[in-house]
Amino acid sequence: MQRTACEECSFTAACPRGTTHTETDMNQFESLCRMPRREMDLRLAELFPDLDAFRPAAAGSPPAFRGGRAAAEAALAAIDPVAYARSRNHVGGAVTRLSPWIRHGVLSLAEVRDAALGRVERAEQAEKLVSELAWRDYWRQVHSALGPRIHDDIEPPAAMPRHSTRAAAVPDDVLEARTGMRCIDAFVRQLHDTGWLHNHERMWLASWLVHVRGVRWQAGADWFLRHLLDGDPASNHLSWQWVAGTFAARPYIFNRENLEEFTGGIHCGPCPLLGRCDVEGTYEDLNARLFAAEAADRAPLRIRPAASLAGDGPPPSRPLVWLTLDAISSRSPAAAACPDAPRLFVIDPGWLAAERPSLQRLVFLFECLADVPGIRIEIGDPTEVVPTQARALDCDGVAVADTPCPRVRAAATLICRTLPLAVHEWPPLCDRSRVEDLGRFSRYWQRVRSSALRPTQKG
Repeated sequence: MQRTACEECSFTAACPRGTTHTETDMNQFESLCRMPRREMDLRLAELFPDLDAFRPAAAGSPPAFRGGRAAAEAALAAIDPVAYARSRNHVGGAVTRLSPWIRHGVLSLAEVRDAALGRVERAEQAEKLVSELAWRDYWRQVHSALGPRIHDDIEPPAAMPRHSTRAAAVPDDVLEARTGMRCIDAFVRQLHDTGWLHNHERMWLASWLVHVRGVRWQAGADWFLRHLLDGDPASNHLSWQWVAGTFAARPYIFNRENLEEFTGGIHCGPCPLLGRCDVEGTYEDLNARLFAAEAADRAPLRIRPAASLAGDGPPPSRPLVWLTLDAISSRSPAAAACPDAPRLFVIDPGWLAAERPSLQRLVFLFECLADVPGIRIEIGDPTEVVPTQARALDCDGVAVADTPCPRVRAAATLICRTLPLAVHEWPPLCDRSRVEDLGRFSRYWQRVRSSALRPTQKG
């Protein structure tokens, strides 16, 4: 395989810093995606023999993060809503680890909610898990409303930092896991090695990077997005804004006591910085140390919900199903509605250049794609590739699942100028008809809670 900008990587994407992908990389992506599942697994093992995170899990251990429906169903069958509510904040707690499959549309939010409700005697016992699903639904609605603006501060900071300047990049000692703080270095290694972190670990790492090290939240969000298997701009960037206090009532901070409580002290006890690290002290101490006394003057935040992605023209009778990053499954709405239609996934060089996905993300993507029977993989600008493939396959239109992704929405707008476009909605997690403001999750949850705690109506 041709070496690229980072000499330590087989794919340029494997480098923690990330680089752009070469044409050779593109050809590797496409050839892998076209392989039968078993052949692809063997080829990946040959190229990346140390990729332990994607080997089958041992008996009795949580399912490995493998793309595709079988692994998703195994993970879904293992959820315990009552244990989740009791222990989710603990790093060793009964978290579901379903987010990579949800992000790629292999599992829908409604499907997970229905499974959770089916495992409890009363809906309230699953409320904590369902409310976390609602957070992801909420992030998607905010992303649909704001589009690319989620990459900028949504509000002025809730508390003014004492840092006079903000670093524009994640420092090298962080990327190389040599900060000296055992917790932070462990989180970084896990992020790079597996593409997954417990939510508390994500919050701690983000808070420390932004508030202690003074790094712009955008730099941290881009870094996470590059590596997280479940990373999508909606939940990722908006969560970073929540931590930074640019989309929240206050910034999120933590102290050593909080870290020890939810990790069982596994990092702090042997840490050489114990007693003098960056997060020692009470919350009052930390607030005084990290933030200026005065807070920013902020107007009440109001965000109006956006309409779903709109189709155009009469529904096609012979559609081409265009599968996107958040709908890589035969169960996604467009594929399910058109089971006999040809299916297309487009590897967009613009997406690769913007997000520079890691090896772990690409492997998971390959496995999801390999799980879709008869899928076609093409490389190029979707606005050109989708119409070209539709004409080549004698299709009279395009079917796509609704998405908040600005890149897909913009491409769909251009595609429907020349071809009819049918947009298929996901099964709803909740009734959003009464939601008029997305400014805060608490208001959103108040409006949708009762409907979110009801199972999908069959029929």
